[in-house]
Formats: sequence, structure tokens, C-alpha cells
Amino acid sequence: MPLAMNRDVFITCAVTGAGDTVSKSSHVPITPKQIAESAIDAAKAGAAVVHCHVRDPETGAASRCNELYREVTDRIRSADVDVVLNLTAGMGGDLIFGDVESPLPLNAKGTDMAGASERVSHVAECLPEICTLDCGTMNFNLGDYVMTNTPSMLRAMAKKMTDLGVRPEIEAFDTGHLWFAKQLAEEGLIEDPVLIQLCMGIPWGAPDDLNTFMAMVNNVP
Repeated sequence: MPLAMNRDVFITCAVTGAGDTVSKSSHVPITPKQIAESAIDAAKAGAAVVHCHVRDPETGAASRCNELYREVTDRIRSADVDVVLNLTAGMGGDLIFGDVESPLPLNAKGTDMAGASERVSHVAECLPEICTLDCGTMNFNLGDYVMTNTPSMLRAMAKKMTDLGVRPEIEAFDTGHLWFAKQLAEEGLIEDPVLIQLCMGIPWGAPDDLNTFMAMVNNVP
């Protein structure tokens, strides 16, 4: 059956993005004040949703500090804008291995692993309307970085988000992630209608070509 275009569109602004975006552009906001101001500006320009990560104010490195999320959240909510707040919950599942002959021990400088409760603690504190749920494990971009999200971890995080009344936004980087999203929905761990973001063109997940896009669309719950 041919797909019809839905012209009722909305814009989401990812204010900082994930990973080392700071080294790629001097315009990426770093401090909670800068991140909140960028989110507010995006809302005034027409964004319906702002997707926020936080950064270490001193280094610009990605952070999952609850106090930084609280400041960003409070600043956005105190502004005179009507915008849906979407906080990332993707951090805390980062594995970086050693070299190919001695992959263990892990690279302690880059590895960041946390339990389900810790990974959503800022969500429980700030209660955004939406938070992300990266629905699978993959070799992520360059180097030996693996984004890890095991089935048990995803089930636990999904339940915590739903119990908090926060809508999980499934971030699907490949078709298998959509398959597991269907499983979460069938188990009642995420509610209908399931909210999906198709993350394409990120090495080494789903490539950004039309055939893959249609396969992703046809597998959305």
C-alpha cells in the first residue's frame, strides 16, 4: 500500500547533539545557561520540541550530571516559550575497548557504564515530557566505541520511564531496534502510540538510503 505524506509536521531541535560536537563547531552551547538559551531561541524560531544533552561547563565533554540537567530544565521552563522538553537518557552505556590484541581491560577514560536507575535519575528528577530510549546495541561511529543497551536494561529503563509518566522516544539506529521496540510495546512497557525517531546515516547503523528508509518505516510499531 503506498504511503501518503503527512503534512502535519513539527520540528525538533537537538540543541547540542551527542558525542564530540564541541570540537566541530564553536557555536555548540556548553554551559547550562547557553544550552537553555539556545533551546529557548529554537522554540521562538518554531521548534516544537527541544532535545537536550548537558556538557561539563569546564571541558565541554558530555555529562550526565543531574544538577546540570536541573538547571537547563528550570531555565527553559521559566522562559516564556511553549515547547516540549526532551532529555536524553542515552548515556551510561558506553564501552570503549583496548586494542585488538588486548581488548580487556576496557579503556577506563572513555567507558561509562551505569545501572538503569542511575541512567534515568535525571529524568525522575526533572520529569520532562519526553526522554530518549536507544533501543539497541551497536558499533557507534568511529573508533572502538560500542553503545550498549541490553534487553534487560531496556526493559528496566522503559518501565521506569513509563511509571514516571514520561513518554519514551525510541531512537532506532537499525531495523533490529524497531523489532525490540515492538517487543517492548507488546509487553506493555511502552504505551501506544509508540514514539519513534529513525536515526539514519550514523556509522555503523542503518545507512541513509531510500531502500533502508522504507525498511525502517515498514517496521515501525
